[in-house]
Amino acid sequence: MSERAAPFHCPYCGDEDLRPNEQGHGAWECAACSRAFQLKFLGLLAPGTSSNTAGRKEI
Repeated sequence: MSERAAPFHCPYCGDEDLRPNEQGHGAWECAACSRAFQLKFLGLLAPGTSSNTAGRKEI
């Protein structure tokens, strides 16, 4: 099994200075904004599922 790709930028500030966090797998920290975050795979969408979430109306 291959390793997952690292995130390219911080989801909060957009900076690219990211480092693995000691919290564990999928945890990253941003040196620019001093935030830590974790990436998590939720699962696959069923075929034919809209990208629109439940309760949201299309405009």
